[in-house]
Amino acid sequence: MRYCKKCTMPDTRPGITFDENGVCCACNHYENRKNIDWDKRWKEFEALCDKYRGCNGPGNYDCAIAVSGGKDSHFQVHIMKEVMHMNPVLFSVEDNFPMTEAGKHNIKNISETFGCPIISYKPNIRAQKIIMRAMFEKYGKPTWYIDRYIYTYPLHMALKFNTMLLVYGENVSYEYGGIDDEESYSARSQVENGAASGVSEEELLSLGLEKSDLAMLDAPKPEDLQRLDPIYLSYFLPWNSVKNYEFAKSRGFKDLTHEWNRTHHAENFDQVDSRAYLVHSWLKYPKFGHAFTTDYTARFIRYGLMTRDEAIRIIKEKDHALDPKCVDDFCDFCGYTHTEFWAIIDKMYNRELFKKDEFGRWVLKEAIYDE
Repeated sequence: MRYCKKCTMPDTRPGITFDENGVCCACNHYENRKNIDWDKRWKEFEALCDKYRGCNGPGNYDCAIAVSGGKDSHFQVHIMKEVMHMNPVLFSVEDNFPMTEAGKHNIKNISETFGCPIISYKPNIRAQKIIMRAMFEKYGKPTWYIDRYIYTYPLHMALKFNTMLLVYGENVSYEYGGIDDEESYSARSQVENGAASGVSEEELLSLGLEKSDLAMLDAPKPEDLQRLDPIYLSYFLPWNSVKNYEFAKSRGFKDLTHEWNRTHHAENFDQVDSRAYLVHSWLKYPKFGHAFTTDYTARFIRYGLMTRDEAIRIIKEKDHALDPKCVDDFCDFCGYTHTEFWAIIDKMYNRELFKKDEFGRWVLKEAIYDE
């Protein structure tokens, strides 16, 4: 594994690239912020909002925001409602897992604090369990069904509400490294960014499902999608996860302090809504040799909040250690025993990256951060 010279991201992250100096594209994009005319971009954003403000008549919604209730959602709603004086409707997708107390609070808080309605989609639980087991065992993507709806549902709903301006947070590929890292304000192509694509309808129907179980799982037709104007807010202002958290906390957002100290996270404020969902993000570890601790310490380094040496120490302590509470909730939902769960995980370890030690535990063959 080859690691970025500035942060701690390895070259095994899907879609990430490194320059001739061994620096990853995410670090280079972050460094390039100093060359961006942010005042000009903000004026572009104002013009975009002016185009749609009041588009459906007095008192009606004129934009939509895809939200989870998290820290970034709080910030997005603040910008659109309080700064730009738009009238947004919020669209959210539930994952059907037991929620944390923080998660229960935050989704209510975002509506009460900013005075916005939330229209939430609760996917078909029967279909979710069937698809979840299949995607977990075959691809190591257990939340594929939920993630797919997170991408498609806001598109369908924005069309139904005639809110053509649909607001997302950051372009994940551009900000953190990925296959779709071209800088653009348009989020129209994110539905095909690889996170929740690549599974055919035929494969899903072969699991014993009906077409009715897959309603809205596909994106809108191309001609309808072209009518929408989905945007990344991160294009118009310098995106910073920690600053978004600090803002959200000032408006009532709750992190996991005093509720849950996650063994495989370097922070307590991102993806705090449920426990079982985090199994999916951790599965990057057996497949690619890094997980959420690597992701976040890389951000901390770019933000100047942590040194690379500090990050490496935390990664070695936490990145591999999937929290037992995540496993408990995941197994309860899917109907696995813990033995069955770990047997499936065992097959996912990338043999090019990992080997078993004398105790039968998977360990990285090499984790050399400095050549």
